[in-house]
Amino acid sequence: MKRFATKRLGYLGLALAGSTLVLADDLPPPPTELSAVADATLYLDLTVNQMPKAELVPVQQKAGRLYIGSDVLRAAGLALPGDPSGDVALDAVAGMHAEYDSQNQQLRLDVPPGWLPDQQVGERTLYPPTDARSSFGALFNYDLYLNDTDDSGTYLAAWNELRVFDSWGTVSSTGQWRRSFNGVTRSGTGDGFLRYDTTWRFTDEQRMLTVEAGDLITAALPWSSSVRLGGLQLSRDFAARPDLVTYPLPAFAGEAAVPTSLELFINGYRASTTELQPGPYTLTNVPFINGAGEAVVVTTDTLGRQVSTTLPFYVTSSLLQKGLTDYAVAAGSLRRDYGVRDFGYGPGVASASLRHGLSDTFTLEAHAQTAESLMLGGLGTNMRLGQFGVLNAALAQSRLEGNQGQQIALGYQYNSQRLGFSYQRLQRHGDYADLTRIDRRDMQLSRSSEQVTLSLNLNQYGNLGAGYFDVRAGDGTRTRLINLSYSRPLWGNSSIYFSANREVGDRQWAAQAQLVIPFDMTGTLALGIERNKDGQHQQRVNYSRAVPVGTGVGYNLGYATGSDRQAYRQADATWRLQSVQLQAGVYGSSGEMTRWADASGSIVWMDAGLFAANRIDDAFVVVSTSGYADVPVRYENQPVGRTDKRGHLLVPYSSAYYRGKYEIDPMDLPPDILAPHVEQRVAVRRGSGYLLDFELKQVQAASLELVDGNQRPLSLGSRVRHVQSGAQAVVGWDGLVYLENLQATNRLQVELAGGGQCEVDFTLPESTGSIPLIGPLVCK
Repeated sequence: MKRFATKRLGYLGLALAGSTLVLADDLPPPPTELSAVADATLYLDLTVNQMPKAELVPVQQKAGRLYIGSDVLRAAGLALPGDPSGDVALDAVAGMHAEYDSQNQQLRLDVPPGWLPDQQVGERTLYPPTDARSSFGALFNYDLYLNDTDDSGTYLAAWNELRVFDSWGTVSSTGQWRRSFNGVTRSGTGDGFLRYDTTWRFTDEQRMLTVEAGDLITAALPWSSSVRLGGLQLSRDFAARPDLVTYPLPAFAGEAAVPTSLELFINGYRASTTELQPGPYTLTNVPFINGAGEAVVVTTDTLGRQVSTTLPFYVTSSLLQKGLTDYAVAAGSLRRDYGVRDFGYGPGVASASLRHGLSDTFTLEAHAQTAESLMLGGLGTNMRLGQFGVLNAALAQSRLEGNQGQQIALGYQYNSQRLGFSYQRLQRHGDYADLTRIDRRDMQLSRSSEQVTLSLNLNQYGNLGAGYFDVRAGDGTRTRLINLSYSRPLWGNSSIYFSANREVGDRQWAAQAQLVIPFDMTGTLALGIERNKDGQHQQRVNYSRAVPVGTGVGYNLGYATGSDRQAYRQADATWRLQSVQLQAGVYGSSGEMTRWADASGSIVWMDAGLFAANRIDDAFVVVSTSGYADVPVRYENQPVGRTDKRGHLLVPYSSAYYRGKYEIDPMDLPPDILAPHVEQRVAVRRGSGYLLDFELKQVQAASLELVDGNQRPLSLGSRVRHVQSGAQAVVGWDGLVYLENLQATNRLQVELAGGGQCEVDFTLPESTGSIPLIGPLVCK
């Protein structure tokens, strides 16, 4: 009503004559032209470039000209040239067209799109960030392997990993126990237990920082090396935020003069559709592809006019977005004799790596290493050359016991739908050294390495690849290889593959060909033929059936023969259960056969319970349904099992920091069991587990039939109040009312729909697993 009255004042104006207000009934009909009223305040709806911006804004009319407050224009998103203040004469603003619509009481403005706010269309995150969680628990991974070989004896090896985790992080320890039988021990593999790594790790997801203490591997750049340490490492961890995209993505900018529909096509496929308001826009919701591509932006305005713009782009994950920094700093004692001794540590060393996105086309790299007698430092770059690929270069200088050396790295990569090309060269001069030489001073790093690879996508004609590799070792020996490959799809999902390689200087080629024929969703037949550089041939046939993702059986059968070799036979089977994976097989020739068996899995301790599952390499979730058994559980819309007698189910496959969806189905539970939530999304920290509670509770509820003293149902709509809990309800048809949170004895107060009050007392029967119907109860 208020809006109507105001609009009416807008139609009639507020005609002012001196200090006297003219009554609305005395005014003439609404004006049709500006000249109809000399001076007036009009309250009009404001539209800008056909988009409604505000309702009933004051517009001053003076001597046939329209004035509007600059603050009103700024509130509507307009940025006028010169940023004027006070009232603005609309006909005096160059580039603006103003029209007064007296019939609809609108002020229509048309302005250049650049005066309107910039629109950011699309998100650069995959999904909303989620805090990762972890509960207190422990995990034991195991892998038992039994091997029995003719003439070589029998041995049993048991690899294991123990993890303990909570909100303070994860402590993990790995090792292997080995036992040889028949009095045969392989060289370098003694019996007993051997420790590998013991590490504590904590990740701050918000800061994307990871701290590691214990046995660790230092971070490295493509042109530097990693070593094993016993110490401490602090590093940026982008993996803790998988919702972020760290490399630069293309952004397409433009302007829309009127409301517009925008469609984006990437390499011929429609990627998105967006509705735009008038003004400049920047489109950032581009699919995550790698290499060169072509984007087509199609805009359609309100009149149906279409404009198509083709824009080339290049995306590479080797760059960092502008302003992003990736780094790692480590210090400790160099690990010695890894895999041979439990505790072998050497001199103190330190290592640091840094990457920083100076712009979306240029990423700076730096690396440093130091030890008692070593100093190493280097700088590198990755630079995008427009739509023509990425150039990388690095220069490093080292000094070991007074001997200096240099390392130069140079490379170039280009990828597109049809072509892939890569060139990398590494050249070392002088006595170049890094941390890998601290304990092995006599070891010489390779003097140079060079590789060139080329791949061509021939569409229906297959894929062609070629490579050249040249490595000059520290002792001066040189190895040069040429590799050629070709693959092509055939009928159905079958395919054929050829490859050939030759060492430069050797006239003979080694080659192989393989035909792969899938028979169904899991079974595959592979036929192959090989020729080595000595001219010997071998034919192979193999049939395999993959193990189902959940539980089931898979197997593999193979046979090979050729030239003067003895026939090679292979057979193995895999039986995957929810609690363990069992494997067994045999392979070899008639001269020497090997029989083997393997059992792998995990044992989890959480919430005072033990759970068995297949091997868990990453995160996991234990679903709890408050002690209720046989409740179906789904993960990412797929059934994963039912809760056990204690109301638990282990979901062993959950990617760290991924916001997974977990659901329960309470339909098979008794009617008096309430599930406030049947779906939850949760992200779990790397290497840990989380106890996900679905709180199920038994409700004390009943349906009551209420009648008056004459045994007639209480009136529809009467209000019922439960005295003990204060809960309220409304009487339905036939005097029925449903109440929860009842007690053993209860009192109800009823306000009758026709007026008056009454009360009723009743006793709740013992729980029977259902909602009881009580009554009729007389309300007095």
